[in-house]
Amino acid sequence: MNKKHILAEAKAIFFIILSVLLIKVTILEAYIVPTGSMENTIMTGDFLIGSRFVYGMRTPDWLGIPYTDIGFFIPYYKFPEFKIPKTGDVLIFKYPRDKYVKYVKRCVAGPGDTIRIDQKKLFVNSQEVPMWEHGKYLGPTIDKKYKQPDIYLSSNYNINRDNLGPIYIPKKDDVFTIHEETNWEYLLPLMLMEGNTATLENQQKVYEFTLQDPNEIFRRKGKESVFDEYFSEYNPNGKLITPWNSAFKNEHFKYLMINGQPASLLKEYRIKQNYYWAMGDNRDDSLDSRYWGFVPENNILGEALFAYFSLNLDTWSPRWERIGTIIK
Repeated sequence: MNKKHILAEAKAIFFIILSVLLIKVTILEAYIVPTGSMENTIMTGDFLIGSRFVYGMRTPDWLGIPYTDIGFFIPYYKFPEFKIPKTGDVLIFKYPRDKYVKYVKRCVAGPGDTIRIDQKKLFVNSQEVPMWEHGKYLGPTIDKKYKQPDIYLSSNYNINRDNLGPIYIPKKDDVFTIHEETNWEYLLPLMLMEGNTATLENQQKVYEFTLQDPNEIFRRKGKESVFDEYFSEYNPNGKLITPWNSAFKNEHFKYLMINGQPASLLKEYRIKQNYYWAMGDNRDDSLDSRYWGFVPENNILGEALFAYFSLNLDTWSPRWERIGTIIK
């Protein structure tokens, strides 16, 4: 084989690899489902094909070594969408509290909607939304009086996964007034998701607000030392604080800084993007919006289309009947 043939084959291989990568980041991408949060719509061990262009193709926003955290985020461009997410769509998105992790959940409500859960029944704008065809519950209903501390907004309300709300889902151009009594547990995560910075600053110390949940980072990285960075009742020397930290009270408003300026100087805040409420079809075994809040529009990567393969992770045997299953 002469040098010209070798060069021609190398070019062909290069363009094949480039084409596959372009398809992967702009049109279609494969995903493996490791948990049962969407059963029986999507099974643990399903290999999914997701559409990346239906909600608007986007250029890569991360450069690094695949399947690792080694890399960095970069600015990206999003092309116009063919449709906007709607109730019932099965979304693929970046987990709002850890952008390295991708989730698959069902969109149950969108921007401008108000959701409420009463005795496991989901209501959107006061209308009951039936469980989807293959959805399910596993356990008994949690009593309304029981407060579940890891549920979104639970510090201000007696709510749990089966009794929650009402919660308004913000939409682009909504305006929130800013004052000492503002519900910062609600507003501050939105501001952080939209690229703002927030700190608590007094004469003794500076605390930086972050959306990254230390428990999620610990679970992903397996490094207990990550807890040393976070302020809590167990670690008063930590410098990071989450908007849901019970140590942050409204009386601390005078110490709150937004983008380096005192929050007291701000009169209002205008929302920059739309948000969605996503839940697993396996309601009693799903870490979803009930626990961590809204899905920002910019985090949505695509829509789940079908399973091209499925593997029983207990026996490592193929589920042939799942191949080609349309996700709906």
